[in-house]
Parts: sequence; structure tokens; C-alpha cells
Amino acid sequence: MSKTILVVDDSASLRQVVNMTLTASGYQVIEAGDGQAALALLDGRQVHMTICDVNMPNMNGIEFVKAAKTLPNYKFMPILMLTTESQEEKKEQGKAAGAKAWMVKPFAPTQLLNAVSKLCP
Repeated sequence: MSKTILVVDDSASLRQVVNMTLTASGYQVIEAGDGQAALALLDGRQVHMTICDVNMPNMNGIEFVKAAKTLPNYKFMPILMLTTESQEEKKEQGKAAGAKAWMVKPFAPTQLLNAVSKLCP
């Protein structure tokens, strides 16, 4: 059974690159353009992992992580922050919110797949 990964980013082109990378490796991908849209997709369906940007309109990545972690079905879902932010302060905020890993854009597809396979075995 393939794993479902939610990709949350306000950049459609980035979502497309991540989607192609993941689907080529056998993952199912669902996408959202911001944290609010992503939360709406956490409706009880099985989502094994989320890859999320930090800077987005409506609801940013840190707010999304905090909100997702309050949902009983998704409390233990691993979340990888994929962002241009590399400051320690932002990383700490992400970690405090419940993010499991942090990857800085631009990224290599193999780097992303390695992180996904570790977080979502």
C-alpha cells in the first residue's frame, strides 16, 4: 500500500516538483496552497506525512503544524518543513510546534526522498 503525503506550499511550481518527485517513488500526493486549505484536507483520511512551507498566506506553516497537532488522527503524523527559512529561531519555532524535520530550499530530489523515507518508513 502506498503512503499518502500532504504537500503544503503557496508555490504551485514547487508543489509540482515535490509531487513529481514523490509520485515517481510510489507515494500518493495531495496538495494544498496554504495552511487553511491543508487543515481542511485533514478530514479523517489517512495522511502518513506532511511536507510544509513556512511562509504562506492565510495560515503559515508554523500555525498549520500547531493546528494539525491538535487533531487526534494527526497528532503523531510526521511533518517536514521545506522552506527558504534557515534561521535557528524559525527552526526552533517549528520544532516547538511539532515539526519533525527541517529542509531548506532549494533541495535535491534525493535529499527529499531520503528525509521522507526516514520520517515515513
